[in-house]
Amino acid sequence: MTEAALGAQAGRTGLWRLPFALRSPAGPRGRLTVLIFHRVHAVLDTMFPNEVHARSFRERLEWIRAWFNILPLDDAVRALSAGTIPERAASITFDDGYADNVEIALPILRELRLPATFFIATGFLNGGRMWNDSVIEAVRKTALPHLDLTALGLNVYHLGSDESRRRAIQSILSGIKYRGPSAREEAVAHLVENARVCVPDDLMMSTDYVRTLAAAGMGIGAHTDSHPILCALDDAAAHREMAKSREVLEGIVHQPVRLFAYPNGKPDVDYRKRHTEIARKLGFAAAFSTAPGAAGRNHLPYELPRFTPWDQTRVRWAVRLFRNLKLPVNTASQ
Repeated sequence: MTEAALGAQAGRTGLWRLPFALRSPAGPRGRLTVLIFHRVHAVLDTMFPNEVHARSFRERLEWIRAWFNILPLDDAVRALSAGTIPERAASITFDDGYADNVEIALPILRELRLPATFFIATGFLNGGRMWNDSVIEAVRKTALPHLDLTALGLNVYHLGSDESRRRAIQSILSGIKYRGPSAREEAVAHLVENARVCVPDDLMMSTDYVRTLAAAGMGIGAHTDSHPILCALDDAAAHREMAKSREVLEGIVHQPVRLFAYPNGKPDVDYRKRHTEIARKLGFAAAFSTAPGAAGRNHLPYELPRFTPWDQTRVRWAVRLFRNLKLPVNTASQ
């Protein structure tokens, strides 16, 4: 049956499980779809209307609960390796450690009885703030009609509307994302100072929030300490970042932290093979990228893919996930 025919049948009958079961069977030929989220806003963010908020998050969870067998990520990794994974297997993950993951997402997950794993950058716990959020909030909150960032090698940004602010944010983020950690920090500090605003310090989790997740049966994973681009670091610094986040988290939850997610996560751009070897030597059971695809039994265990559709409708989400299951598996033999 063709992809178009499968989609048409699913659309008529509501049996989206059939296309997913054909691409993601049980057993040794099974595939694992790992979904990735970041923030879950309480209400629609008019600056970024396509980002997930409470209502749209619940809606998407209801879709995937109907289509997939949702497994705790550590269980799914073990079952995938053993060749015992159920059909239509999927897991839910979050990156970075935003407070709204506990305040907004966790109650919805618990209500729907769905497990998730939270990859937390430990350096931002208890009042820290990620550099990209400093950029977003500075541009969002400034009362200035424009920002002149030519001293940073960027542009003059006019801020007359949500759309112009959104374009400015995207341009600034792209312009400083791959600078070294100290240069990026200096650029962000310059931006915040010139925007003449106070940026919020309550966006990220507290240690108590991490304990709340663990007590609720959610998985806790490492995501480095300061969320650097690992390719910008030497191997010793990358090792420290990866090891410290696990050490801090294990000290908070008093249980092993066996899973790791690469910051940003694009292969050969944000991390390279040497970082997968660091993850292996540190004793992580698996590590996750943000490359699209669904993992198979022979997938490289320290480069497992994650993917979430960006579409806004149920049908488009389902079709996108089905296509994601068609991508080839990156195995050790390739």
